[in-house]
Amino acid sequence: MLIEFIVAIVTSFALSVVLSYYIIPILKGHKVGQIIREEGPSWHSSKAGTPTMGGICFIMAILIVSAGFTVFYTLKNRQSELIPLALTLGLGVFNGLIGFVDDYCKLLKKQNEGLTPLQKIILQTLVAILYILALRFTGHLDTNLFIPFLKTNIELGFVYYIFAVFLILGMVNSVNLTDGIDGLATSVTLVVAGFFAFVAFNVFNESLILISGLLIGALIGFLVFNIHPAKVFMGDTGSLFLGGMVTGAAFLMENPLIIVIAGGIYVVEAFSDIIQVGVFKLSGRKIRVFKMAPIHHHFEKCGWKEGKIVSIFSLVTALLCVAAWFSSF
Repeated sequence: MLIEFIVAIVTSFALSVVLSYYIIPILKGHKVGQIIREEGPSWHSSKAGTPTMGGICFIMAILIVSAGFTVFYTLKNRQSELIPLALTLGLGVFNGLIGFVDDYCKLLKKQNEGLTPLQKIILQTLVAILYILALRFTGHLDTNLFIPFLKTNIELGFVYYIFAVFLILGMVNSVNLTDGIDGLATSVTLVVAGFFAFVAFNVFNESLILISGLLIGALIGFLVFNIHPAKVFMGDTGSLFLGGMVTGAAFLMENPLIIVIAGGIYVVEAFSDIIQVGVFKLSGRKIRVFKMAPIHHHFEKCGWKEGKIVSIFSLVTALLCVAAWFSSF
C-alpha cells in the first residue's frame, strides 16, 4: 500500500498542477471572478476578479486518479475493496456539485449570495442521508458511536443516523467557512489529510490510505496557485467537496467524532460565526464579540497577515491531530 499511496500523491499532485495551469486562464476568460463581500476587510477589494470555482482543478485530479486505481483494482479482481473510497468520493463530489451550483448562481446574480441557506441545507441533507444509507447497506456502518478520550462505544440505534447527518452537515459547512483567505482551507485540510494517512497506515485501511494520498497530492498541487497572493480560489465548489471528503474519511475510520478534534479549526470557525451572529441579533444589533467573523477575519482585523494566519492555524491543526490520535489510540 505504500507504493499505491505514493502513486496517489504524485499523480494527483501532477494532475492538479497541470489542470490548474490550464483551467485558471479559462476561468479568467469566462470572467469567473470572486465577488468580495462589502462588509469584508477593505484590503480584500484587491482580490475582486480573482478566478473562483478553482476546486474543479483538484476535484478533477482526484477523480481521474481514482478512475485509474479503479481500473487497476478491477484487473486484479479487487474492485470490491474500493467501495468505501467510492462512497466517500460520492459524498465529496455531490457536496462539490452543490457548491458549484452555489458559485454559478453567485456569478449570475453578480453578488456574494448564490443558493439560499434553506436550499443548500435541503440539498446537503439529502446527500448526507444517501451517504449514510449507502454505508449501511454496503456493510460499512453500524450504530455504535466511538467516544474519543473515553475510548468506549455507545450503541445509539436509530439515533445514530440522525447524529451522522447532523455531523456531516456541520462539518461540511464548517470547512466552507474556513475558506476565507488565501490558502487557509487548503493548508488546514492538507494537515488533516496527513493525519488520516498516518492513521490509515497504522490500522491498515486501504480506502483511507488512498483517500489521504489523493487529497495530499491534489491539495499540494492546488496550493501552488492558491497560496498568498492567490491566483485562484477554490470557491464553494472546492470547500464543500473537501468538507465531504474529510468527514467521510472519519466515518471510514468508524470514528466520526475524530474529525471534530482533528478538524478543530473548522469547528472554531463555525462557532465564531454562530456566536457573532447570535450575540449581534440578541443585543439588538449593538454588540459584536469579534471584530469580524469567521474568526480568521478577526485576526486579520487585529493586524495579522494572511500568511501568519495560515501558518498558525495549520500548526494548531497539527497539534489537534496529535490530540486526536491520543484520544482514540
